[in-house]
Amino acid sequence: MAGSSSPWIGSAYLFLQSTCEAIALPALYESSQQKPSVFKALKLALADSTGSANGVDVLKVHCSQPHLIVQLKFCKRENCRRFLRSYREGALQESLQNHLQLFLAVTTVPLEMELKAGSEHLDSMLKDEDRCLECIYREKPDRLRDEEITKLEDCLKSLSLHWRSNNNVAVKDHASLHPPALPSSPGSSLAPQATFFFQGQEFANRTLTPDDHQKFAKLVSKKWKQVGRSLQKSCRALRDPVIDNLALEYDREGLYEQAYQMLLRFIQSEGKKATIARLIPALEENGLISLVEELLGLRSNEDCS
Repeated sequence: MAGSSSPWIGSAYLFLQSTCEAIALPALYESSQQKPSVFKALKLALADSTGSANGVDVLKVHCSQPHLIVQLKFCKRENCRRFLRSYREGALQESLQNHLQLFLAVTTVPLEMELKAGSEHLDSMLKDEDRCLECIYREKPDRLRDEEITKLEDCLKSLSLHWRSNNNVAVKDHASLHPPALPSSPGSSLAPQATFFFQGQEFANRTLTPDDHQKFAKLVSKKWKQVGRSLQKSCRALRDPVIDNLALEYDREGLYEQAYQMLLRFIQSEGKKATIARLIPALEENGLISLVEELLGLRSNEDCS
């Protein structure tokens, strides 16, 4: 294995294939309209698998019917170990299926995966984690990041910055960041409720605004993970281990950024269904009544000072 003075760098190829005849991943990726959605789903799933947005780099995506072949580069052994565990346990597959379903606005995207490092088929040795790590470490990357991948990465970053612009920007300007809403879960209403009650008062329901988003991140403090776990009951984008991964990824940035990113996942995944009426029960469940009052405009400036 690598010496203590040299960086741990390895490479592997992830083969992806849809088992649904109506969904051809190579064709979707070659489509200029769908490519950003497929790439974003892939990046988010890989981030979930390693617990960090920078845990694994995508160097190139090859289209070879019926496979989409993703060349991966790992710069830390521990990130690669997390990826292997996520892959072995099926968490990576489930995460990618969910993200593709969300961004492509389809009912389901059943996937088959295969992992290779050079001539080694790693699926047959996944229980021997150290052997897999050794195979990946021996397979050094043979290229720099493809120019197309760099452009897609830059596009995702610019969308994130656009969303986080100041709250004077109209909500409609952020509509492009909202993926199509998922079908309602069994038993839920088909459309967001028009009104809701809080402490005996009736309020009009509405989609969460950038101002709500910032207030939440500022005031929720250490309870952001508890709120996230309350929201995950009806939001698949916040399923484990997403919340714990966000805590790790934004640990250095602090509680505000962690809370901001958690609610951002909720807003992006639910679109117009990310409403104040869905957030408030999660806040009440965790004793955050003052935050509810702030979001509903029930607290004066003196109360909030």
